[in-house]
Amino acid sequence: MDIAVIGSNMVDLITYTSTMPKAGETLEAPDFALGCGGKGANQAVAAAKLGANVMMVSKVGEDLFAENTIRNLQQFGVDTQHVTVARGTSSGVAPIFVDDQSQNRILIIKGANARLTPADIDAAAEELKACRLLVLQLEIPLPTVYHAITFARQHGIQVILNPAPAVAGLDIDYACQCDFFMPNETELEILTGMPVSSDDEVLRAGQMLLGRGLKNLIITLGSRGSVWMQGDAVYRVEPVPVKAVDTSGAGDAFIGCFAHFLIQHGDIPRAMQSASAFAACSVTGRGTQRSYPDADAFHRFLTA
Repeated sequence: MDIAVIGSNMVDLITYTSTMPKAGETLEAPDFALGCGGKGANQAVAAAKLGANVMMVSKVGEDLFAENTIRNLQQFGVDTQHVTVARGTSSGVAPIFVDDQSQNRILIIKGANARLTPADIDAAAEELKACRLLVLQLEIPLPTVYHAITFARQHGIQVILNPAPAVAGLDIDYACQCDFFMPNETELEILTGMPVSSDDEVLRAGQMLLGRGLKNLIITLGSRGSVWMQGDAVYRVEPVPVKAVDTSGAGDAFIGCFAHFLIQHGDIPRAMQSASAFAACSVTGRGTQRSYPDADAFHRFLTA
């Protein structure tokens, strides 16, 4: 197995609207879509659609959404033997609102994701030991994230930590044990308490985190591209210009693609360039996982 994603799955409830309602206001929206999402599942699917061998450790609820979530992962080739049911709770749900400027607002209800425990990682230990890379986010309990990082260190497995959604109480000592720490600009602002409205401010905030001991910091900046910081070195990747339709899941697309190509060739700048293009391709379609291209479609996008 190439990659293990230990993290969340969600049911996306996506409303497309031209205007966001004000407090107490009811508006009619023109369109709605139901999809499978969650940061962990999105990243797993993105890597799998590109051809990576991916397993997932996750929890679904005891409800109508569970079977569909597992079947969805399987149809993209994700190994689901360690996606298990949390009895007596709902699956995770994410109501998403997308405006006519392609900007999104998202609420998450963790549901079963909050029941993923260190014991679930231990139960998957033999399969996890065979993986070359673990990918983690913060839609599951922090003790489970920390346990996974410790497990990876004990077994010589590389780790990507995507601190999303950002948690101000994240233990930086655990983050420093990861090979790659990959926030977006909003998460960087929350984690550092520093402004990030300009490129210079982003770099200053990044240097503050590097000063705490991070190895590799990759910051995704949406339409401003991405930046890799290591020690005093800074490497920038320019964005790929496209007409955005829906930016939901673009950051997850970047991370899943980066993970795939990191395993493929280990060249960080090349992996970032591919990830930037993959994320750009994803925002040209609606939804999260459904908007991610497979390897053939991605090749067509790159050569168009």
